Amino acid sequence: MKLLRVGPAGAERPALLDQDGVLRDLSALTPDIDGTLLADPAALDRIREAAAAGTLPLLDADDLRTGPPLASIGKIVCIGLNYHDHATETGAAIPTEPILFMKAPDTVVGPEDTVLVPRGSLKTDWEVELAVVIGRELRYAASPEEALAAVAGYAVAHDVSERAFQIERGGQWDKGKNCETFNPLGPWLVTPDEVPDPQALGLRLWVNGALQQDGTTADQIFPVAEVVRYLSQFMTLYPGDVINTGTPAGVALGRPEPKPYLRAGDVVELEIEGLGRQRQVLKDA
Repeated sequence: MKLLRVGPAGAERPALLDQDGVLRDLSALTPDIDGTLLADPAALDRIREAAAAGTLPLLDADDLRTGPPLASIGKIVCIGLNYHDHATETGAAIPTEPILFMKAPDTVVGPEDTVLVPRGSLKTDWEVELAVVIGRELRYAASPEEALAAVAGYAVAHDVSERAFQIERGGQWDKGKNCETFNPLGPWLVTPDEVPDPQALGLRLWVNGALQQDGTTADQIFPVAEVVRYLSQFMTLYPGDVINTGTPAGVALGRPEPKPYLRAGDVVELEIEGLGRQRQVLKDA
């Protein structure tokens, strides 16, 4: 299934994109797309049955904003330097264990919402990423198979980053990752039955129409199953948590000087195979 949330910011309604690309209203079956729904197999089965029966009401998609596909996000855990080619382009050693940092849930916006360039920023950068959404409580997973069984779905994430804040200002990476609007998510939450192999997805990103990133999740250093298993050794994962699994090569940070960092007026577009497409216009905060 392709689950999504549509409507004004803060007042989105749950919806489904059916197999014919038609938008359907889920309001009668669930109050929202969130961890409570994802942890309830019976509720998900009711949605599947209604979708198969063709009984879900139609929604007029014209001029209807698409919000983040997940509400009430618990935490966002991110993996740094998780692609071989990205580590190489930035001159970093290949990690021997996943590098972790956190993003606050309030960084999440819709896939076509405005992204704000922070005040004082000269090094705002782009990163297309596969996001993993958790659907059941998981602690100390004993195997990759157990870890994957806890995944409720996948989505496109844009891990917007301010490199000077992240690298040059001391302390943790978090200050360059948690600026307002720095995690567009969506358009859809795609359930695992539509993503048979999360290590076989193409990721692409364009800035002002020029292709900047063109990678594949096959290049991940730590694949999705291992990332989820590993994280569960250090923290409990709950339904509605999100994991951003890293970005391939092609970011501004890895380019020769002068590096083409983002400015107000730039347009960023990104997509992951089978998971949909985003488009953001940047403005000054």
